[in-house]
Amino acid sequence: LLRKLIERFQERLLPTFMDSHQRLLRWSITRGHPKWVLVSVLALFLGGIALFAIRPPKVSFFPSRDPNYIYAYLKLPEGASAEYTYQIAQIAYDRVRKVLKPDNPLVTSILVNVGVGAGDAFDRTSNNAPNRAKITVAFVEFRKRGGRSTRPYLDSIYTALADLPGVNLLVEGDRAGPPAGKPIQIEISSENPALAIRASQQVKRYLDSLQVPGIQDLSTDLVLGRPEIRLLVDRERTLRAGITSAQLGSELRTALYGKEASKFREGEEEYPIQIRYAEDYQRNPEQLLAHRIVFRDLSDGRLKQYPLSSFASLSYTSGPGLIRRKNLKRTITLSSDVLPGYNATEINNQLRKALQGFPLPREVSIRIGGEQEEQAKAAGFLQRAFLLAVGGIFLILIAQFNSIGKSLVILSQVLFSLIGVIWGFALTRIEFSVVLAGVGIVALLGVVIKNGILLVEFIEELRHRGYRTRQAIIEGASIRLKPVLLTATSTVLGLIPLAVGFNIDFVSLFTDLDPKIFFGGDTAFFWLPLASAIIFGLSFATVITLVVVPVLYYLHHVGILTWERRIRAFRYRFLKD
Repeated sequence: LLRKLIERFQERLLPTFMDSHQRLLRWSITRGHPKWVLVSVLALFLGGIALFAIRPPKVSFFPSRDPNYIYAYLKLPEGASAEYTYQIAQIAYDRVRKVLKPDNPLVTSILVNVGVGAGDAFDRTSNNAPNRAKITVAFVEFRKRGGRSTRPYLDSIYTALADLPGVNLLVEGDRAGPPAGKPIQIEISSENPALAIRASQQVKRYLDSLQVPGIQDLSTDLVLGRPEIRLLVDRERTLRAGITSAQLGSELRTALYGKEASKFREGEEEYPIQIRYAEDYQRNPEQLLAHRIVFRDLSDGRLKQYPLSSFASLSYTSGPGLIRRKNLKRTITLSSDVLPGYNATEINNQLRKALQGFPLPREVSIRIGGEQEEQAKAAGFLQRAFLLAVGGIFLILIAQFNSIGKSLVILSQVLFSLIGVIWGFALTRIEFSVVLAGVGIVALLGVVIKNGILLVEFIEELRHRGYRTRQAIIEGASIRLKPVLLTATSTVLGLIPLAVGFNIDFVSLFTDLDPKIFFGGDTAFFWLPLASAIIFGLSFATVITLVVVPVLYYLHHVGILTWERRIRAFRYRFLKD
């Protein structure tokens, strides 16, 4: 079967294509026609930019996918007890189970954390606190889902938990790529804490009033005050009784946290033995004060005991607030996740425009951070890498061909490949990942420039053999048509399985004759932008290269001849004078 296909391709399709290619080349390098070829390429470039601006694809730092896990973070007011947090978490758990429905084949487990490990990893506040809870929904792996998406559950779970009273809610899926912060993160910085607090509150009220679609719940990491129980020590009474405030503090620490009295040994292992007051004393601060403290009076050596209430009293108050620092500046962060179906870059652009005219004191600065900051850094790095790659290739081409003009003719491939990438992403609306699509564009340079080198080098070889320039261009481009097409075709066909997420189990194929073929997967989304950038750029650049590069080479040769005639005419007039 393959032999027949190859014979038909070589005997019928390829000669027909080569004849058509030669006729097109003859027309393209006829006097007056090259300008129309260049105008067409310029029109494609401008048209691609216009289409990209009119129908822009979603731009992201890393591509999004169906989540394998969904996390619901519950943050209660400061001072909430672990018992109360557990009760709220139990209500949330029942609602999540109702949303997912019993015996859901997509769900493997639902876990609840209260207090420990219950905070968002990107939240700058503590992850371990009695007022925090986390519900984790784990799904089966992609190939067992039967084509069903887990993304709709994000919105369903958020809607089910949104009306919990006094709860700051965040629902998000697990993220791909390295940690980069929240998709929406606004940082308000100032050396004056009062100005920073006032500005953050004003900005939050302003953004909440705009009701920008796609923002899940804009929250702040500012902690204005935390409830505290203070023990006020009467120092005069402690001095008269012969006791120190350090002894009182040690007694209280033993009551609440315990004190190591001894060690228990079992084999080679040692376990500390902690003693502390009964739970009644820990839960009731007033009863704790009624407990008697036993100590030895150093003045007369006698043992004495007094209730703690003889030396101290309780005061219910709030502690100081908490403002964190970033780059040595006090910074308050407003952050949020993005609702399903919305793009973080588009929302951040709306917020950036809205904040441009917002009045702020001179001492206060505001900026967009988080994922957008990392995205800008990655884009800048890839731009520098792209320019360095083009510059390095340009120097190598000059050393190889000893001509700036011919090197620029080959480098025109870079522009052709970019046109293909722009048109491809604009038409297919594939999500444009700054990192992966950028890496694909940089990787594309080597392949497309190799095609240009094949053409120009063989045209030069034919000219050295005595061919006239026009004949060398037509014959060289036609002969090199096959290797150029084979290089591009093999690369494109090799990347298509990566782009569509083609999966095959070779072990079960050879053992059980069951290849277990399926499309998609946990990593297919990751490679789609990279493979698409190479496929779009290489496909377009190959087709255009077979016509435009010979035309540019012809114009380069005509330009050199024109300058040589002008120089000879100038020399003739100069010598004649």
